[in-house]
Amino acid sequence: MDVFTTESPEHFSNRLGLPFTNYFLLSRALTHRSYLNEYKDAIEDNERLEFLGDAVLDFVVADWLYNHYPEKPEGDLTRLRAALVHTDQLANFAKEIDLGQALRLGRGEVQAGGRERSTLLCDAFEALIGALYLDGGIPAVNDFLFPLLKEVVDFIFMNHLDEDTKSRLQEWAQGHGFSSPKYVLISEKGPDHNKIFEMEVRIGQKSYGSGSGLSKQLAEKAAAKEALQNLGVLELN
Repeated sequence: MDVFTTESPEHFSNRLGLPFTNYFLLSRALTHRSYLNEYKDAIEDNERLEFLGDAVLDFVVADWLYNHYPEKPEGDLTRLRAALVHTDQLANFAKEIDLGQALRLGRGEVQAGGRERSTLLCDAFEALIGALYLDGGIPAVNDFLFPLLKEVVDFIFMNHLDEDTKSRLQEWAQGHGFSSPKYVLISEKGPDHNKIFEMEVRIGQKSYGSGSGLSKQLAEKAAAKEALQNLGVLELN
């Protein structure tokens, strides 16, 4: 399948076992605004469905966490929900189901690597959730989303992705009389749509850790995590 070939909504739905009855709704969820600009057969892009899906995701993830972790206080649940609906995590869900191949994109967006761009995939995943909700209600969203949540939540705990490692490092530095941590870009590699950033965290003139990620923010969190591990504040995985 070449880069300009798009998986049909019907094939995409059948491949994932999604209970869609309204394929026009699914087609809209898979339509990026760049396609709307280039092709006359498209009526509406997926941005309104993205808006709806964002709200549905917040509710469904909160509901799942509330019922699966009855011992956790509100603050822990809030941080865990933020990690599960973070742009990069939703993009990872989208990649897991190969959502990019089903997206209707303009040719320029395809050539620029849009099928792999995290922000675009995140938005499309939210739109898909919005379409699922309109077509089948909350039960359809739950059936699709819950298995994805179960697969990733242990990884989030193991890698402390539910924790604000940057804030913890800031608190450690201030508590020990040091200046605030500074994050320095060491390198960035890869194409524009799939760059890997490496950041180093320094307190004063000393390097305390480094980390990499698909965004500078994730790389900074990874660097802060390594620094906390080096300091003995976090245990090594």
